[in-house]
Amino acid sequence: MPNSAAPNPTAPPTAATATAAAPVGAPVGGHPDRCPECSAPVDPDPRFTAWCPACEWNLVPAEEAGEDAARSAKELARERAAAERTERLFEDVVAGRADTTRRDWLAASALAVPVHLVTVAVTGSGLWLLVIGNTPLRCLGALLLAVAFLLRPRLGRVPSGQGVLTRAEAPALYGLADRIAAELGAPPIGVIQVDESFNASMAVVGLRRTSVLTLGLPLWETLDGPQRIAVLGHELAHRVNGDHRQGLWLGSAMRSLAHWHDLSLPRERTAPGYGVVALLTMIGDYFGNAFLHLLSGLLFRAYLVLDRLTARAGQQAEYHADELGARVGSTGAARESLAAVLLRAAAGTVTMRLRAEIQSRPRSGRRDAAPGPDTDALWPQLRAHLAAIPPLERERLLRRSRRSGHAVDASHPPTHLRIAALARRTPVPAAVVCPPEEAAAIDTELAPHRTRVARTLLAG
Repeated sequence: MPNSAAPNPTAPPTAATATAAAPVGAPVGGHPDRCPECSAPVDPDPRFTAWCPACEWNLVPAEEAGEDAARSAKELARERAAAERTERLFEDVVAGRADTTRRDWLAASALAVPVHLVTVAVTGSGLWLLVIGNTPLRCLGALLLAVAFLLRPRLGRVPSGQGVLTRAEAPALYGLADRIAAELGAPPIGVIQVDESFNASMAVVGLRRTSVLTLGLPLWETLDGPQRIAVLGHELAHRVNGDHRQGLWLGSAMRSLAHWHDLSLPRERTAPGYGVVALLTMIGDYFGNAFLHLLSGLLFRAYLVLDRLTARAGQQAEYHADELGARVGSTGAARESLAAVLLRAAAGTVTMRLRAEIQSRPRSGRRDAAPGPDTDALWPQLRAHLAAIPPLERERLLRRSRRSGHAVDASHPPTHLRIAALARRTPVPAAVVCPPEEAAAIDTELAPHRTRVARTLLAG
């Protein structure tokens, strides 16, 4: 993510965190106290990037701006066009005139038909040859069935094992999720799992369409109670927000195209050696790779068409999920949880610093299986570090995300637009509240996973 990592509030300024610009006025800690562009006062806090809120001088440090300048004119033009489309959708959403584009959804659903028909045709042909064919045709039929197995729709699997919480293991967390789902009119959650990502996500997998909620503990640990409820509400809202990408027909078609594209990518070949056989092998590889290159290009373009047709309504569904998350957790909590996403790099700074401290210590010659004090220290340090980030630095990250168009991923609207959309709606209070005793029970349920995730992050 293109977020700037905020350094340790207690650490002295380093070359990585100090601003390289020549100081103007009386510098403090190597930072100018006035903007060199407009002479407006600049906060000289040496822990963070010096920048000017008035003219946005040094909003993006020079070394990062150089990375942006290295992109081609074609890439920049494509990004500008995409930004214009997302801005238009944002204005439509906040004005209440962004209906799901039925024509685009119908076109996407129609394009999914040949994708599914390919698998059906290959499977049917293989079965037909096995039933009516002679021995060579039956061999061909078996080959077609093997190909059909490779082409089958990817529906996902229900996770199991490490990181998965059952209802018996986490009754308080499932109970909170069930109350939020009931408030939204969504079906109860099927499976909850936790991992080490600074994120939260929802997936619907398998033929039985089981909902799987994934909570990244680094994000979860930095949120307060209402913000956690808003995040849970946003994710559970994906079951009722009209996002057809999660559906069986269109979602499996898009995943199939992505998988077929990966299968069709040309593979590197080893040197064939010498002789006629080697020459024929080389010629066969050349034409085979040329065919695969053409096929993978066609599959990639087909995926892009489906993605373009579903992008507008998919982003509209994300705005709707944000609104539903605000309904259960409050508008303020929903906005704050979105702003927390911009602190991902700052959270990574804590992990890297603590990991470097551990690696710099003399080794005892053995690795203890029991968790150490560093594992227990990660979460308090993470919460303290992010809480110490001042409003001015948070504002810089927000404006920086606006300039870069930062989003959680390509299927989401830019984060700053999601925050702005909530800001332009009438604030609503929380419809679901988590009492302190319930919050404490949830923390107890997550404790073993908190230790496991901390050890994973600190191990690098």
